[in-house]
Amino acid sequence: MHDVSKNRLLLIAPPNSYRLAPYIRAAKKLGIELLVASEGEYSLTTEVAFGLHIDLRNYQQALETIVTAAREKPFVGIIATDDYTVELVALVAQALGLPHNPPESAQVARRKDLARQVLLKARLPVPNFRLINLQEKLEPQLEQMEFPCVLKPLALSASRGVIRVDNKTDYLEACQRIEKIIAHENNAFERNHILAEQYLPGIEVAVEAILSADEYYGITIFDKPEPLVGPFFEESYYITPSQLELTLQDKIHKLVAEACIAYGLKTGPIHAELRIDGDKLWIIEVAARTIGGECAQLLEYTTGHSLEALVISNAMGQFLKPESVDQCVGVLMIPTPKSGMLRRVEGLLEAGKIEHIEAINISIGEGHELVQLPEGASYLGFIFARAPTAVEVESALRAAHAQLKIVVAPLWKVETNR
Repeated sequence: MHDVSKNRLLLIAPPNSYRLAPYIRAAKKLGIELLVASEGEYSLTTEVAFGLHIDLRNYQQALETIVTAAREKPFVGIIATDDYTVELVALVAQALGLPHNPPESAQVARRKDLARQVLLKARLPVPNFRLINLQEKLEPQLEQMEFPCVLKPLALSASRGVIRVDNKTDYLEACQRIEKIIAHENNAFERNHILAEQYLPGIEVAVEAILSADEYYGITIFDKPEPLVGPFFEESYYITPSQLELTLQDKIHKLVAEACIAYGLKTGPIHAELRIDGDKLWIIEVAARTIGGECAQLLEYTTGHSLEALVISNAMGQFLKPESVDQCVGVLMIPTPKSGMLRRVEGLLEAGKIEHIEAINISIGEGHELVQLPEGASYLGFIFARAPTAVEVESALRAAHAQLKIVVAPLWKVETNR
């Protein structure tokens, strides 16, 4: 009889993760038996509701629950969907004897302050930085930091809580604003500290890669044609393949691979962000996960496989090497125009008729709350385009976005005293 346990994958994910559905679809397409370990016993997502229920904040309890389940029916591979779960996955994989990143390396990849320290020690290019303790007087802590600089939480993603400040007044206001954003973080150190770092000029790119048996495989580089200068850093346009010179692209991949070595990462997906100013490169982030939102859909157009399929196959010990497809694709993460209640999005039909537009997905339902950065944590939606050239892709995305009218109503919240 066929032993189905040889085809069994564990996926650890927050119950509201953007990446959950794509991983479930990819596993079904590959014929992989998938078990989701998450919170949310009463989730509307079947795989979560009938999956393994764990407390993602209690690593020891979650580890014991998963190890018990593995004894009954073993797993061949394990994947973390988000930064929030990479450390737990490292601990579980270590306990089960599966290919894994060392837990301390997973923590470094998730924590921006630890990552900066490791990269600096390895003599890799990072912005000047310092830790800010929100429980101490703020003004003296900014000594020797030049303006403008960027303040950010230690562990949040998707640009949440990231603020450029140009003077001391901005700095003090931003510290108070970020403190509210991170007030409910589970880790006390991450709740009471933020990172202040040098603001870097230039353009920004994103990198997708996979580590397989200690080998680095660069999948793609995304160009970001919209300048990210602050005060907030809302992601918008991603276009691939990159139009940068091939020698520069090689240099980017080499730098990300060196960062992975410095972290001690061994296996799994890598998402990195870098700043480029002329011939200078700086590492902004190297995370042990895939790109966020629905942006990973672009990879299926350019590699012949979905990004999730590449990650799953690698975790199962059957790495699918990306194929090369000669076309350009791009996505616009639709900016949130203002905070409030989403009434409707007009112009979708007209936008969808723009040449080269592949799809428009609105992620937030009508009647739900929209929250702008830096407090916001969700994208309004995504526009996808495919064309022979990057110029045509960007033009199509901008034209489609121009057709949209996002109607937002004021939202009044009632606070009660208990």
